[in-house]
Order: sequence, then structure tokens, then C-alpha cells
Amino acid sequence: MQDNQGFYGPLQYSQGWLWAGLALLALLLGWYGFVFVSTRRRRPPVPRPLFTPPSDLAALKQDYLQQIDAVGAGAAAGLLSARESHRELSLLVRKFARDVTGVDAPRMTLAELHRHPLASTAEAVSRIYPGEFGLEPLPAVSDSAETARQAVRQWS
Repeated sequence: MQDNQGFYGPLQYSQGWLWAGLALLALLLGWYGFVFVSTRRRRPPVPRPLFTPPSDLAALKQDYLQQIDAVGAGAAAGLLSARESHRELSLLVRKFARDVTGVDAPRMTLAELHRHPLASTAEAVSRIYPGEFGLEPLPAVSDSAETARQAVRQWS
């Protein structure tokens, strides 16, 4: 018996193998791209501009003293409640400290103000605090306004 069924050429690979190989190649290139991008040196951050103190401290003091007087007048006229007036006075003292020193005092807690070298600001804000957060009866707005005025005036 002779087994001669003909000559068969090599079998062709399935299309799935071609796509699997290309996918592996794409994964390998993606991995190298990820490693390259994630390990490269970053650009140095742009330095923040340095704080420049105000050129005319007397005019700045006068402006804040006028704002403090306006809050006191608004409270006396009944336009602002006592608590709102105390909050505004505290904010004015903090903003003045920021404008003079560059320290972001309006965003600091009282404890942070005490830890920072802003002793007069921390003292003034601590005297105004009971009017902002304390229980009724609140301290007089005129007393807190005078505390704020003293904090602004004593700055040199």
C-alpha cells in the first residue's frame, strides 16, 4: 500500500497570532514611553515674586483707620450687627498685617497668629475674638474698634 495523498505545504498562522504580537509590541512601546515620561526631570518651579513692603505706610494706615471708622459708624447706625462688625474689624486688622508684612494673616487661625511673629496683630485679634465667636452679650463694637485702631497705629 502506498500512502500518497499528496504534498501539503506548511500551515498558515492564524490572524489572531498576528494581532497578539502587534498588541504585545504596542504594550512594550507604551511601557517604554511611560517610563521615559514619568522619570524625566521636571522643570524647576517658577519662583514666587518676593513681597515688597508698601512704599507709603502712613497712607496705608490712614486708609485702614478710615475703614475701621466706617465699620464703627455702620454698627452705630444699625447697618451691621455687632457680630458682623467684630468680624469685619478682625478681618481689617488681619488684612492690614498682610499688606504690611506679606504674611497671609486673613487665612490664619488665632493659634497660628500667636506662633507667627505678629504679636500685635495676634493680641488685637484675640481681644476682638469674643465679639466674633463668643456668647451673648457681645463686647461693645466701639471697644473692639479702638483695639483695631491701636493695632494699626502702633505699626512702624
